[in-house]
Amino acid sequence: MGTKMDPELQKKLTTESEKFQALQKDHQKFVKARQVLDGQLSENTFVKEELVRLEPSSNVYKMIGPVLVKQDIAEAKEVVQKRIDYISGEVKRHEEMIKDLDKKQESQKEVLQKLQSQFQQYQQKAALKT
Repeated sequence: MGTKMDPELQKKLTTESEKFQALQKDHQKFVKARQVLDGQLSENTFVKEELVRLEPSSNVYKMIGPVLVKQDIAEAKEVVQKRIDYISGEVKRHEEMIKDLDKKQESQKEVLQKLQSQFQQYQQKAALKT
């Protein structure tokens, strides 16, 4: 005769497992977004370095849709720096979210381990009854 699982314990185990999987999914989403931000930050840092190398009389163009529009070097530098500042803030925000999700995953893992332990004890007691 097979051992049946306590329905309440089974329901709780399923619910907590789903919570853990949702946390993992969120974590992956933020890690992926963080990687995209890193790429954007590198790109903009490169553009900033290139703008610094230009002579004040150099022409700089900005692409707006399919058209290149002449832009003042000082304005271009300012726009790129603002973009770098914004992306850096987003990177920091994502890092904080990832740390928070790491903590939540650890906490959820502990909950799952306790439930699994209870399940094993339940199975052992049920096996002794047979």
